[in-house]
Amino acid sequence: MYIFATEVDIHSQSLKDWVLVYILTGSVVLLNLFPIILPPKANSFSMDSAVYLATLFLYGLNFALQVLFIFSVIELYRNQRMSAWRHLFNFSMYCLMISGAYYSFLFFNGDIGKINVHHLFPYLISLLVYFSINVLLIFLFFYFIGQVFKGALELGVLKEACVGYSVTLLLSMVLAILLSEEKYFGLSLFIILVTILSIVFRKFLELYQLVSNRANKDHLTGLYNHGFFKETLKEQFSDCKMLKQPLTLAFLDLDDFKKYNDRNGHLQGDRLLAFFGKLLQKAVEGTSFTVARYGGEEFAILMPNTTKEDAYAFLNRLRKEVNDTYFEGVEHIPYRCLSFSCGIAEMEKDMHESDELIHRADQALYYAKAQGKNNVQLYDKHNMSLDEIRFKQDLEALEQQVKFFLSKDVYTYRHSKRVFKYALEFGSRLDELTDHERQTLVLGALIHDIGKIEVPRDILNKRGKLEKHEWEIIKKHVTWGREIVAAEKRFDDLLPLVELHHERYDGKGYPYGLKGEEIPKLARILCIIDSFDAMTTERPYQPTKTFEEALEEIERCAGTQFDPVYAAKFIAFVRKHYLPLAEMEQLN
Repeated sequence: MYIFATEVDIHSQSLKDWVLVYILTGSVVLLNLFPIILPPKANSFSMDSAVYLATLFLYGLNFALQVLFIFSVIELYRNQRMSAWRHLFNFSMYCLMISGAYYSFLFFNGDIGKINVHHLFPYLISLLVYFSINVLLIFLFFYFIGQVFKGALELGVLKEACVGYSVTLLLSMVLAILLSEEKYFGLSLFIILVTILSIVFRKFLELYQLVSNRANKDHLTGLYNHGFFKETLKEQFSDCKMLKQPLTLAFLDLDDFKKYNDRNGHLQGDRLLAFFGKLLQKAVEGTSFTVARYGGEEFAILMPNTTKEDAYAFLNRLRKEVNDTYFEGVEHIPYRCLSFSCGIAEMEKDMHESDELIHRADQALYYAKAQGKNNVQLYDKHNMSLDEIRFKQDLEALEQQVKFFLSKDVYTYRHSKRVFKYALEFGSRLDELTDHERQTLVLGALIHDIGKIEVPRDILNKRGKLEKHEWEIIKKHVTWGREIVAAEKRFDDLLPLVELHHERYDGKGYPYGLKGEEIPKLARILCIIDSFDAMTTERPYQPTKTFEEALEEIERCAGTQFDPVYAAKFIAFVRKHYLPLAEMEQLN
């Protein structure tokens, strides 16, 4: 406002000057009615800067600011939906940009009033200043309203902006030449050409949007697809982490969809998915939420600037609305209504990757289904522990797998059962473990050697020392075991125990040579238990240690092979609960 008040002089202007000012203002209004629309949604590019710069080069700062002022007044009345302070911000920003371009033009010996094509340097500098002030002010604007202006952060977007401003410079010079040669006809010609250009760009954008939608949308539900959702999640995770704003993710799974499909057929099942997709789309209308079909009957809602408590209220309300919404055939599934289970997780300070948020939301969803479906669960690491029923189901499933050893390698079967027993008893005495960690340790102990199923029988049962190549095959059992366990997603928590229980604390283990606390805590504990049982179990042609000798060996290797803290605790556990029994057996 200060610049405008000090630079504009309307008293010395002739009627002819006023006519020119109004015509130039009308041109700016017209160009703003036909902006060039750019992706993503709500972005556009107006050529009005070309008019301001051309006016600046030919008639000076006074004229350019007058055109800007009259246009801003018209825009204030035309676009009343935009708040007054935003109008004022735009006006102030353009004042600074035009003034900066003007003074830099003069500083580098630019000549106001005619276009000197043999001395383009001042034009380039003035445009550079115009562009830099624009980017800086927009960046500050987004920063203060708590958003990210990616144009100033992403090289690709910045390059596109540079190209756009280069076009603006060229057009401003074209307009200036037209104005200096054929004032009103030149201006009319310019406006017609730019308007046609805007219409052509709009058509191209519509085609682009059509192709983009086909690539990013799920054809059945019309929601965003898995790939688009993952990319959006990464971007918003990064933005919210930078701005320290909440970001919440919800996974929704249609309850008993398989049963619905089996009874009503796949075509009707597809109709149900499309119907549910529309319900979700309608529910997020008017919000900044992104809803996508994550896969199968699973959906995801990404909620920026939303806490998990607000997300819970929103999704629980939606769940009740869905329960009350009838769809043909739902009366034959267990809940006799349309329902979904939902898991919610909020981004936390210790998260570094968006995949961690996905994992927690997925765990919360699994927990919601385990609680009987048709409910919404917030992620809470203490609540995510396996309940007794699920633990027993998992235990039975893993025992069935371990029983395969009975026919192939009875030693591994018995070893697995003993390690399981030690883990159960030792884990229950480790106060620092959560219930979930104790159960994970127990299940992992039972299944930790499952990869040996892939080892040839003659190597497994060989009596005598293994050859080097045979030993290399044995070492692969941890990788094979991981592949076997990974086949069922619900056992994902057991993967580190199966794969890493032969890593050593000093980094000399396998398969990766992890060191110290790089090795997951439960894998370090399992390594001690596994080694203790291997040392104390009788096998033909292999030396067997007594409990006392094995404990001395663990004590000797604490800090090299074993985690010293858990080695000491395990030694104390065995001394207290097993050595007295062993001594009694010896006496008998």
